[in-house]
Amino acid sequence: MTDIKMTTLPNGLRVITDTVPSVGSVALGIWAHVGTRNEDMQYNGVAHMVEHMMFKGTSKRSAQEIVEVIENVGGNMNAYTSREITSYHMHLLKEDMPLALDVLADMFLNSTMPDDEIERERHVILQEIGMVHDTPDDLVFDNYYEAAYPAQAMGAPILGRADIIQSMRRDVMMDYVQTHYTPAHCVISAAGAINHEDFVSRVAQAFGAMPSDKPRQAKPADYKGGEFRTDKDLEQSHIVLGFQGPSRLENDYYAAQVLATLLGGGMSSRLFQEVREKRGLVYSIFSYNSSYLDDGQFGIYAGTGPKDIPELIPVVAQEIAKVQQSVTAPEIERAKAQLRAGALMGRESMMTRADQQAKFLLFRNKVLCPDQMIANINAVDEGAILSTAKRIFSSRPTLSALGPLKTLESFDTLAARLAA
Repeated sequence: MTDIKMTTLPNGLRVITDTVPSVGSVALGIWAHVGTRNEDMQYNGVAHMVEHMMFKGTSKRSAQEIVEVIENVGGNMNAYTSREITSYHMHLLKEDMPLALDVLADMFLNSTMPDDEIERERHVILQEIGMVHDTPDDLVFDNYYEAAYPAQAMGAPILGRADIIQSMRRDVMMDYVQTHYTPAHCVISAAGAINHEDFVSRVAQAFGAMPSDKPRQAKPADYKGGEFRTDKDLEQSHIVLGFQGPSRLENDYYAAQVLATLLGGGMSSRLFQEVREKRGLVYSIFSYNSSYLDDGQFGIYAGTGPKDIPELIPVVAQEIAKVQQSVTAPEIERAKAQLRAGALMGRESMMTRADQQAKFLLFRNKVLCPDQMIANINAVDEGAILSTAKRIFSSRPTLSALGPLKTLESFDTLAARLAA
C-alpha cells in the first residue's frame, strides 16, 4: 500500500511525498532536471563542479557546519550529477526533518562559492578525473558516450575535462545556478515517516520565495554512433558495444528493460552463460538499457584478455542475432521476475523511493504508481521483445574499446558482421 501525494507551489515548485508510517526515518532532497547535457560545451563539467560547490558554504554556514549539523544528529547527506539529473539528498531520523529541510534550502538558495573553496574543490575534481583515467572500466564508458554523441553536451564527460575544470570561473558556476536551479526544473521529494501537508507547508516557507519561471529545454540528443578505441598496455581489454535504444517515454522502454535483463542481466542470462560459463572468454559481461528523456542507449560491456577478442566478438554478434529471432517463455518470465523483484525490493529503501518518485515526476510529469510500473513489466510479451530487439540492433553501432586492441577487428568489419 502506498501513500504518494504531490502538491505544486504557486511558483511552480513541485513537492512529492511517499508516506511510510512503519519506519522511523525520512529521506528527502531536491532533484533538478539538469545535468551534463544542459551545459555549454566550453564549460563542460560545470554541472558537476556546481554540485561540489553547493556544499562549500552559505551566507550563514561554513562548509564544515553544513556537514556537521546533519551528522551531529546521525544523518547522512550526499549528491550526484548525471547527464540529466542533479540531486542533493539527506537521510535522517523523522524528528530531524525540519533541520534537514533548513540545511537543504540554505545550500540551494544561499551558496556563496568562496574563491578559496573553489580552488580547493577544483583540485579535488581534477583528482577525481585522474582516478577515472586510471580506471579503464569507467573510462571506456566516457569514451563510449563521446563516440555515440560526438561534439554535443550529451556525449561529454560528466566530470568535465581537466583543462576546462582548471579554468572554471565562479561567475560561470553562479550563472549556471541562476539559470537552471529554478522551480520549473526542480522537485522536492521525501519518503518515510512524513506528513504531506506539514512537509508542503515547510517547503513553502523555505522555497516559496524562489521566482517562478518556464523550463528551458536541452538540445535534442543526436545519436550518431561510431567508435573510440584507445590501444593501451593493460592486462585486459575493455569493450563496450552499444546501439540507440528507446527513450524513457516510449512504449518500448519496458520491453528494452526486459531484453537487457534476458540478454545479459544476470548469471542466468544468455551472454553470461554462453560467453563466460560455456567458453570462459571473459570474467565480466553484461548488457544494460539506459534511457533518457528523448533518446536511449542499449549496450553490452565485456572485459576480456586480448587473445580472446577474436572469438568473443563473433559470439556476441551471434547472440545479438539470435535474440532478434526467438525468445522463450521461461527466460521472459525469469527476466520479468528479476525486474519486478528489483523494483519492489528497491522500495524497501527510503532513499530509493525518494529518488525514484522524483525522477519519475521530472521525466514523465506525473506521479509514480508502483502497481502500474509492475503492470508495465508484466505486459511485456515475446512480440514486444522481438520487435524492440530488431529496432535496437538495426541502429548504427557504437564501439568503445580500451586496452590491448591489436586483435580487435575494424569498426567497419564489426558493423558488417552485425548487419549480416
